[in-house]
Amino acid sequence: MRQPFSLARLLASTALVAAVTAGLGGCTAMSKLTESTGSIGSSAEAAPTDPARAVEVYGGRYRANPKDPDAALAYGQALRANGQRAQAAAVLEQATIANPGNRALLAQYGRALADNGNFQQAFDVLSKAHSPDNPDWRLLSVQGTALDQMGRHEEARSYYASALKIAPGDPGVLSNLGLSYMLSRDLPKAEEALRQAYASPRASARVRQNLGLVVGLQGRFAEAETIVKADLPPDQAAANVAYLKDMLSRNDAPRGASKRTPVASLTQPD
Repeated sequence: MRQPFSLARLLASTALVAAVTAGLGGCTAMSKLTESTGSIGSSAEAAPTDPARAVEVYGGRYRANPKDPDAALAYGQALRANGQRAQAAAVLEQATIANPGNRALLAQYGRALADNGNFQQAFDVLSKAHSPDNPDWRLLSVQGTALDQMGRHEEARSYYASALKIAPGDPGVLSNLGLSYMLSRDLPKAEEALRQAYASPRASARVRQNLGLVVGLQGRFAEAETIVKADLPPDQAAANVAYLKDMLSRNDAPRGASKRTPVASLTQPD
C-alpha cells in the first residue's frame, strides 16, 4: 500500500520543541511550585494556578530579593509556564551566578536553556546539576533530549537507558526514547517504546498523540486514529484526530511554506 506521505521529508522537517516530559519542569502544574522551591510562601498559602498570576506573585518576591534561590526558582518556573522562556533563562542565569553550586537552580537553568534551543549549553549546565554517583533520572532524560536535538541519537539513548534503570517504566522517559528512534527513522522501535509508555497509567495525552503519530507514519492511519481518540469525549477525540491529520499532512504543504512540525514536547512537561 502506498503511503500518503513522505517519511523522509516529514522527518527532515520535524522540529522537536525540546526536552523533557512528565515530571521534569513542573511547568504544567503551578500548584507544585512550593513543592519544588521549599520555603516559598506559607504552608497555608496556595500557589497560584494561573500562569500569569504566578508570574506576578513570584516576580514580586524575586524583585524583593533577587539573590534568594527559592524566589528565583519559583519565578523562573512561573516564567517558563507562562511562555516567557528568554526571561526565565535570564533570571535563572543570574540566580546561578549569585548562588554558585546550587543544583536546583542549575537544573532549572538547564531546562530553560533547552526551552530556548541552547542544547549544548543546556547539556553542560545540567551535567553540573547532578553527579555520576548520585544521578537524577529526570535530568538524565533532559540531557538525552538535548542530545537528540543535536542529532546525537545513540548517545541520547544511553542517557534514557540510565534514567530507566533508576525509574523503570517511566512513561516520560519511554516517550522520549520513542521519539529518539523516530528521529533516526527507526519507526518499529519508536512504536515499541511508545506503546510501553502508553500502557502506563501515568501516561500523558502527549504520549497518546506521539504513539498515534508514529503508527500513522507507518501508513496505518486507521489504527492511528483509533489510538488518538480511544476512550475520550467526542470533542477531545476530534481535536486529537485533527492534530494527527495536521502532523501527517505537513509534508504536503506548498514549496516554501513553513515545515515546522511540533511533534513532541521534549522540553515541555506533559
